[in-house]
Amino acid sequence: MDSTRDGLTKLHLSTSRLSERDKVEAFRETFGRAILHVDMEPLRGEALSAEMTLQAFPGFALAAGSLSPVRSRHLCERTDNDDPVLVMVRSGFSSLAQNGRTIELAAGAIALTVNGERATFTAHTPTCVTNLRLSRRLLALHVANVDQALLAPQLRDGPALQLLRHYADLVNEAQPLDSLQLRESIAAHIHELAALAIVGPREAEELAGRSSVRAARLSAIKRDIAAEIGNERLKIDLIAARHGVTPRYVRMLFESEGMSFSEYVLAQRLERARRMLTDSHRLPRTISAIAFECGFGDLSYFNRTFRRRYGASPSDVRAQALE
Repeated sequence: MDSTRDGLTKLHLSTSRLSERDKVEAFRETFGRAILHVDMEPLRGEALSAEMTLQAFPGFALAAGSLSPVRSRHLCERTDNDDPVLVMVRSGFSSLAQNGRTIELAAGAIALTVNGERATFTAHTPTCVTNLRLSRRLLALHVANVDQALLAPQLRDGPALQLLRHYADLVNEAQPLDSLQLRESIAAHIHELAALAIVGPREAEELAGRSSVRAARLSAIKRDIAAEIGNERLKIDLIAARHGVTPRYVRMLFESEGMSFSEYVLAQRLERARRMLTDSHRLPRTISAIAFECGFGDLSYFNRTFRRRYGASPSDVRAQALE
């Protein structure tokens, strides 16, 4: 359990901390009925196992973790709101039944359900899931007709949902934040991204210019660049295509931070090379091998740009590390 000055914000729940004798009932009562307002029961012949982290923010809540095969029935009579919930299945196979229809959810699928209405979520296999309970009021700031938008039980994958997954992972992995203002800002970002994923193309275009959406997209692009930094053919066209945007839009994102795309990539390559040159485990490697591993195809260009940035040659930096 982790708290901030103004209350509980993060709670860790695990069946491994419960005795085998009363594990099922204790977890059902504490985690299911009291906190999530669901009645959870293991599927026939399956042992109950769950590891979950719950976080509360102003206007939304996040629950992420793993479940053994289990059936969860929503206890709508215990719910005092009709807020929407995004169910993100990260791995495993599950299904969601609500309003007389059942949809199957494989890994990567995202379903939309609503509090206050009876629903059953069934994890047919061991499943990793992330749930985002949104605020209908905050969502309405970005979506003209929330009720109409919530009619689709399953959302199509796309750049907006990929951004939302990425941002939810960052929030889940972060330490509890004392700043109420920062937690409110995170809640606003989550709702803008969720709205962008839920609404149609016209409304999505209007939302695309919002600063928090741009920030989340830039964060995802930087993460992609870091993963591909050793690829000599890493170009803006490749990154733009992978994120479903135009090269011009990617340029605009980096220009908002006072640099170009190529300047950012070069800075990341040089910084990685500097770390490798001073890493005791990599000292036997040649400077040229390190340069090529960091995406430089021209050794003289690498030496020249490295000296310009750090005021010393790669060999000088290597010598200092040896000393």
